[in-house]
Amino acid sequence: MRISFEEGLRLFQFAPLEELQEKAQKARFEKHPKPYVTFVLDSNPNYTNICDIDCNFCAFYRKKSAKDAYFKTAAETIQEHFEFAKKAGIKTVLLQGGVHEEITIDYLVELVRLAIKNYPDIHPHFFSAIEIWNAAKVSGITVKEALQALWNTGQRTLPGGGAEVLSERVRLAISPKKIGPNGWLDLHTTAHDIGFKTTATMMYGHIEEPLDIMNHLEALRQAQDQTHGFSSFIPWSYKKTKTALRRQVTRWAGKEAYFRILAFSRIYLDNFSHIGSSWFSEGKEIGMESLKYGADDFGGTILEENVHRATDFINKTDHNGMLEMIRKAGFDPAQRDSFYNITRTYENINSVDVPLEGRVHEEDSMPILHL
Repeated sequence: MRISFEEGLRLFQFAPLEELQEKAQKARFEKHPKPYVTFVLDSNPNYTNICDIDCNFCAFYRKKSAKDAYFKTAAETIQEHFEFAKKAGIKTVLLQGGVHEEITIDYLVELVRLAIKNYPDIHPHFFSAIEIWNAAKVSGITVKEALQALWNTGQRTLPGGGAEVLSERVRLAISPKKIGPNGWLDLHTTAHDIGFKTTATMMYGHIEEPLDIMNHLEALRQAQDQTHGFSSFIPWSYKKTKTALRRQVTRWAGKEAYFRILAFSRIYLDNFSHIGSSWFSEGKEIGMESLKYGADDFGGTILEENVHRATDFINKTDHNGMLEMIRKAGFDPAQRDSFYNITRTYENINSVDVPLEGRVHEEDSMPILHL
């Protein structure tokens, strides 16, 4: 029986974490009886770091005049990052960038066209909602027309980044220039109507209140009832280092807050098939532990990631690292694609050959977790 909003708010705020964990694991195994935890071999490069939105939680963006600002051509982006992905054995590239007046729908379409033409074996999982919204505005077309152009070029999935917390109060405080009321959700449901599958996210641990989180989850649940277009829900905590918002948020939310959100989202989002936890966003030990709170997916290898890196939060793994962490957590690893179809399992396979480009070449550094 579906939990009401009022009962959900009570559970989220006051239920013992152990109770939520038990309910979440029960719900998880009802949907996915086998003890598989899935992951994807992916990379997360950026075609530009120039952005005019001025989100106060972001340390990655630069103004156009900054010495380290860059904006790559479509050809440069695909050649550089897809060639690396091919050598590294990557199956999906999650390509994102900033927001400015030179990013048109033609530019985004060209990125998709070149990726599919030159690297047909790598899935293009491109562009957050704000990037598509901006390209539509710059190009003088509707969001639906922009999405249709991407679909017609061959793109089939969208990442869920940029949702933050779906609360107008929160949006006005941390990213007032970012789309508008309901902008993120409207773009995703429009994409679903066209045929896209997308993920849903939430960045918590800053100025939101429990009611804001509940409103976020309720909005996702209602949208999923209508479109059935969300593949998964993935929450992560705000990282404060080098961001303007750090002056208001002095501490990391903590692992229990993460476990509570994961477990509750599995319970409340009863129409979502997949709940994703993350070794990358919360640290490896917390990530492994979080798999016992209702999650069935562990994200990706996330090579070439720069947004968390900009906050001095560096967490690295590779193909074998994913296998090891999932097994250490007590589950069986299974590789998936961006549609959450399992493409490989690892019975009787302890390790795999990882190309040089796909291996870990850097130590982890996670100062946020030591506060």
